[in-house]
Amino acid sequence: MASDETMSDGVQFFEGVEKLLEIWFTTSDCNGKASDLRKIPRSKLESLLKIVRCEIISFVKNEQIDAYVLSESSMFVSKSRFILKTCGTTTPLLCLQPLLLLAEQYAGFTEVEDLFYSRKSYKRPDLQVSPHQHFDQEVALLDSLFPDGVAYCLGAVNRDCWYLYTLNPLPQRHPQIPGLSTTDADQTLEILMTDLDPDVMAIFTKVECLNGTEATKKAGIDKIIPNMTIDDFLFEPCGYSMNGVSKNGYYMTIHITPEPDFSYVSFETNVPVSSYKEIIGRVLDTFLPGKFTVTVFNNQLSPTKDTSKELLCLNQFGNRWDRRDIQQISFKNYDLMYAFYTKFPS
Repeated sequence: MASDETMSDGVQFFEGVEKLLEIWFTTSDCNGKASDLRKIPRSKLESLLKIVRCEIISFVKNEQIDAYVLSESSMFVSKSRFILKTCGTTTPLLCLQPLLLLAEQYAGFTEVEDLFYSRKSYKRPDLQVSPHQHFDQEVALLDSLFPDGVAYCLGAVNRDCWYLYTLNPLPQRHPQIPGLSTTDADQTLEILMTDLDPDVMAIFTKVECLNGTEATKKAGIDKIIPNMTIDDFLFEPCGYSMNGVSKNGYYMTIHITPEPDFSYVSFETNVPVSSYKEIIGRVLDTFLPGKFTVTVFNNQLSPTKDTSKELLCLNQFGNRWDRRDIQQISFKNYDLMYAFYTKFPS
């Protein structure tokens, strides 16, 4: 992971906060079953990532999903869904228009069924590159491509907040929309953590570990969601990324910026479970954050649809973290829950 700027103490600053883009594609004709984003040639994906200002480091796949570790976070490509999660000063929204063309030319997709673009507030927004310096810039670009998009800011705007742009803003229920994606159960859990425990963060440096596999085992990351094929990478001199994929196509991904002055960890998964409480607890016990944001998306067919209700009742988490904010939104196909927690004073 490349550094953004040298700070006054000589430490190289890096913006760990990711920009997360998720797009569901569909087609209006009867040939939709033959459409597949994985038909896009790797060379075209590499050219796309040059626009974003990152590159592929490693790759694993199974019958359901292709998972790429990038120089700045991760990319996942499945039949009708494309996920791009990039940190630092990357520019993922600049690849949107070329991606739409590739999806039609190579994969046979003619329409965007749903789109989600989200990120936490930056620690150093002044270092970002247009159109990512301000959320208003990002919204303007997205609005130029998607006239039905809607932008949100959840959380306290003068503290930690989380931005979201999505389609389908109306609170309607369409569990059987014709197409290739939202007829199935779908859910996503994301945990964004700051002010991490220094001893834990030291694991993700070349001083403590030789490679990603050693860091994965030492931190216990392989135990958060067992039985996943893990593709991990430890950067020089520090920083860590991993993708995990299951046989049935579910994923998890973790990205770590360990430097004490701007430590940051993100965790994301779409595994279908009846409750995310246990997974959230394992993540928190692994990384011991001072602050964290939880977001849960689920549609009405998801087994996790009651997780939001469960978390609504949790004013505290693990007797270590106090909930400071919680919000809910209903979209056309999904419900969203956002919550923000801080650690109890020592």
